[in-house]
Amino acid sequence: MQSVISRIKEVGLVPVIKIEDPAKAVPLGKALLAGGIPIAEITFRTLTAEESLRRLHNECPDLLLGAGTIINRNLAERAKNAGAQFIVSPGFNDDTVDYCQEQGLPIIAGANNPSLVEAGLEKGLDLFKFFPAEASGGVAMLKALAAPFASIQFIPTGGIDLQNLSAYAKLPSVAAVGGSWMVKEDLIEGEQWDEITRLCIQSRIALQGFSFAHLGINQDNEDSARNIASFFNTLGLSNKDGKASIFAGPAIEIMKQPFRGSLGHIALFCNNVERALAYLKAYGFSGVEETAKYENGHLKVIYLDKEVGGFAIHLVKN
Repeated sequence: MQSVISRIKEVGLVPVIKIEDPAKAVPLGKALLAGGIPIAEITFRTLTAEESLRRLHNECPDLLLGAGTIINRNLAERAKNAGAQFIVSPGFNDDTVDYCQEQGLPIIAGANNPSLVEAGLEKGLDLFKFFPAEASGGVAMLKALAAPFASIQFIPTGGIDLQNLSAYAKLPSVAAVGGSWMVKEDLIEGEQWDEITRLCIQSRIALQGFSFAHLGINQDNEDSARNIASFFNTLGLSNKDGKASIFAGPAIEIMKQPFRGSLGHIALFCNNVERALAYLKAYGFSGVEETAKYENGHLKVIYLDKEVGGFAIHLVKN
């Protein structure tokens, strides 16, 4: 069960799909995979959802398949038999949760208020769908729920798109973000598979929230570091002296002795360090565990194992 949830958290995006024509299911699944999102939540809001799910199960084995809008035990059973590997419900239904737990089938039940969260906790759940996200208070509500329920996470869905995706993705309480902006019905109906792939790629990048944090410049000794810092000081950048380095303004760090990177290092902000590492793994980068720093159980800082242009790269939680 944990491997399914771990994969969802690693990818960080759950496309929520309403599909009318099962013949379009497999091409859609291939478009998702080409865009780097190996997850599909097929919503049971159409008469053809079950058949679409079955075709994806048979022909796209690399796709992690979920069934959404599961509002009772019967639908959960049908979804499981069609190949669903996880269940998503818009609200909280004891009977649906019981069935899934009896079957060892991960369920992400809906909870957008404290009472529903407590009902889920009674069932041993620690991951919930937050729906409808924007209408339920959005980011502010998730922050409020995180205070008394620090051990749980959410997959917010509803009213989320590329414009507000990053605001949700940076919250520690958000395991992944669900939405249909990359799999809109008109794109599926029009068989615009290349556009869906493009939107998936764009969404994966937006999810990470990469931005420049600071530049580190290696120097051989403290005197050299101070000379460089004094130059930036003449430009109006105030210096902040530390044990290992001097910061000139907020974005230039002069090292007092050689550190990681042939020339220095580049620090990049990101919304979630674990998720960013999973994203960069496809490009041949891994984290160097000995450099990792944690905060409240989550990675705060880590260096990558390869240089770029003579600079070491390290990720910083935004």
